[in-house]
Amino acid sequence: MIESFFKAASDFLVDNRAEIVLKTWEQFYISMLALLLGIIVAVPLGIVLSKTKKVAKIVMAITSVLQTLPSLAILALMIPILGVGKLPAIVALFIYTLLPILNNTFIGMQSVNKDLKNAGTSMGMTKFQSIYLIEFPLAIPVIMAGIRLSAVYAISWATLASYIGAGGLGDFIFNGLNLYQPEFIIGGAVLVTILALIVDGLLSKVEKWATPKGLRIER
Repeated sequence: MIESFFKAASDFLVDNRAEIVLKTWEQFYISMLALLLGIIVAVPLGIVLSKTKKVAKIVMAITSVLQTLPSLAILALMIPILGVGKLPAIVALFIYTLLPILNNTFIGMQSVNKDLKNAGTSMGMTKFQSIYLIEFPLAIPVIMAGIRLSAVYAISWATLASYIGAGGLGDFIFNGLNLYQPEFIIGGAVLVTILALIVDGLLSKVEKWATPKGLRIER
């Protein structure tokens, strides 16, 4: 049983080498572009919301509602608006990456010690300088945690993008389901997991590099 499983897995890897590279790139491209858009929107928005708590409650409530919608339903809703392919998949994944990044940015900015902010103000710093030089650097570990979580979400959910013709490793999984070929299902799932682990590991290096030295936790 185990021997036949490994043989089927090795045959899958050998027989589909070129397609594996292409599908892995599509999965990476779709999810990382959605993540990049999420960072561009959610980080500045989270910083602004940390200064306006009343508005923050409304925005957080809206993004939380969007997060509860099934990912497949959002993909389906994109079809009448943007058609099929990579664009609607990227937009749908972008929506899903927003909440963790936005929430962690807000929490990270709020958790900065008030004494440090007051010290910056007493030194003559403007609000922008305080954010740029004190609050944001100190909030980076929390913000990066949200980004890493969103990255794993995006890579996992990008598998469903196959349903709307966006490609990716989901093609292997759904082809395996349709053709009753377990090696395609297992191979696709394992490749998605490996890709998510690699990206999370790379982002952990970025987090360590971006975090001020005094706040770094050696692992």
